Amino acid sequence: MKITAPHGYGDIIPLRKDQRVRLHAGATPAFCRRLNAIALSAAEFVAAARDYPIVFMTLDGAKSFAPVAVTGLDADSNLFIDAAGEWDRGAYVPAFVRRYPFCISKLYVDGVAQGERVVCVAAESVDGAGEALFAPNGEPGAAWRDAERLLGEFEADLDRTAAACAALARLRLIEPFTMEVLAEDRSQVRLAGMYRVTEARLRDQKASSHKMLVERGLMGLVYAHLHSLENFSRLAERRRSSGDRG
Repeated sequence: MKITAPHGYGDIIPLRKDQRVRLHAGATPAFCRRLNAIALSAAEFVAAARDYPIVFMTLDGAKSFAPVAVTGLDADSNLFIDAAGEWDRGAYVPAFVRRYPFCISKLYVDGVAQGERVVCVAAESVDGAGEALFAPNGEPGAAWRDAERLLGEFEADLDRTAAACAALARLRLIEPFTMEVLAEDRSQVRLAGMYRVTEARLRDQKASSHKMLVERGLMGLVYAHLHSLENFSRLAERRRSSGDRG
């Protein structure tokens, strides 16, 4: 049996009712400092598009795609983390970050994904001095009810997000692209391995395809994504500002 951990989490274990967990009370998980891209769900597009470029990534040779918010222009660099290690509270904080230390993981047996999913917690956050999430009679406490609601909503929306990306891919609307931005020393910073919606192909879709995109709420996601790409220039400015402070 194998349980897969989300990127950055480290070791995770199934959550038990008798465990006490250190809840981080809004503090930013340390692993976020090293992530220059954070997974997003479709429900987050509009809010995230105000602050981040939203692009698509693939891990299986462009057979499937998933959206991410780009948070840095260099490997292992998150430009939204301040010197104290906290997320810029003036920016949208993705649900991927807010759900920590909890997650829902797929269960694999002999390398085959099972239908059930397991509620897990980051092993480093299980602490006898932490907070009890359940009463002795097994009833959930307020902290767990809030965490469970966020987990459930995020997980359900990830499924909807995967379906949305699959629809865009079937219409051949997703293309690879690179981005070059000007660094503080006037050199070019080049980001590759990203994908975006092809505006020309979007315009050329049949009327029936346009109707489907609108009726399924995908057109709004597409335009939020396209408008968000302007935020690459804001990322470059953050990078220059962080260099000036250094």
